[in-house]
Amino acid sequence: MHKTHVIAVVDDDEAMRTSLSSLLRASGYQVFCYAAPADYLDSDGPVQTDCLISDIQMPGMGGLQMLDALRARGWRMPVIFVSADQSGLLCAKFREADVVACLRKPFAADELLAWVEFAPRKSENT
Repeated sequence: MHKTHVIAVVDDDEAMRTSLSSLLRASGYQVFCYAAPADYLDSDGPVQTDCLISDIQMPGMGGLQMLDALRARGWRMPVIFVSADQSGLLCAKFREADVVACLRKPFAADELLAWVEFAPRKSENT
């Protein structure tokens, strides 16, 4: 089974970035982490990213604004959002925005890995 090669993680929570990075690297992925959407957008990250995992709510630019900026630049990599919002309303909104998945924190490692594996196939079919 083909695995995504490069995953970008964008989250303002350092512990979450470290945890996701460790999990994904242990699963055979190359991972780049960014503390803010602007850091990611200003890097070469979008060019090389096969899948983006991002928090929805961050200081300054949030996940939707970052997604809009990516789409405006013509980048259409699969996106998986994670959210601490327990109402589920943010996740429902982002599912409508061409997002592969939206997981509410805390989520199971196996659940995230399944979505990461699925993301490139879903993206190819859209």
